[in-house]
Amino acid sequence: MSRRLAATLNLTKTWALLLAGAAVLGGVGWLINGYRLFSIAFFAGLLAGIALYWYADRALLGIVRAKELLETEAVPLFTTAERIATRAGIPRPRLYLIRDGHPRILSAGRGGGGHSLVVTTGLLATAQPAELEGLVAHEISHSLRRDLLTQSVAAVIASTLLEISRAGGWFQRALLFVFGPIASAIEHALLSPRREYAADSAAAILCESPHGLADALLRLEQAGELVSFSGNPALEPVYAVNPYEPIGLAALFSTHPPTADRVSRLRALDPDWDHEKRAPTEPSLRK
Repeated sequence: MSRRLAATLNLTKTWALLLAGAAVLGGVGWLINGYRLFSIAFFAGLLAGIALYWYADRALLGIVRAKELLETEAVPLFTTAERIATRAGIPRPRLYLIRDGHPRILSAGRGGGGHSLVVTTGLLATAQPAELEGLVAHEISHSLRRDLLTQSVAAVIASTLLEISRAGGWFQRALLFVFGPIASAIEHALLSPRREYAADSAAAILCESPHGLADALLRLEQAGELVSFSGNPALEPVYAVNPYEPIGLAALFSTHPPTADRVSRLRALDPDWDHEKRAPTEPSLRK
């Protein structure tokens, strides 16, 4: 699928979701008080959808408690982001930091010029230059395809539904039983695992090599195996690699393909890669 077609499809899916949400609110208003309340509820839902379209990235940044990153705090990251964004023909994403030792990277925004990239202190401390370049290129590739818009809107809506269920007091479990599958269905309906494969391939082109990203994916996967990560599982789509252990509620929100498959596809892009030499460092590929 071409980048332009993917961007158009993502825009269409996102607005279809926002309009459907407004229609649901309008339907509830109709059931309560007929056309008058329908028009009010539908208009309110439409305004909320427009606000979500423009400010979903800010909502996500608030949820993960990211703070704007100063260039003096991470010069290599700023240099890498500027270089990859220039190659992609878009402005450099705004950079944010989460003070957490667990290595993670995520993105939010509308795509194109509206893009925020978030890293943790753990990633900055452990990622090699080629790995950091690969991850940044992967996130910028999502921006080019407007995957970020769909991911951000879906994640905010799904996480909001989960938080509503958790505020139910004695009825929390019952509400979670209802809203959890709905939130999961929204994400799976909008987000295909193929988006990760496409972003990986595009990142390899931007970096002129697939191996930096492949090594980075393995590093993030292995970090998740060593250190458990907790948080709102509805945010899973915005991460480069799923940081949640796929059990319980988190299993409902897994939209990423297996990391081993992604790494295998990336390695296959370089036919001269020495598989025998690198295989011992990649145990997850042998699962």
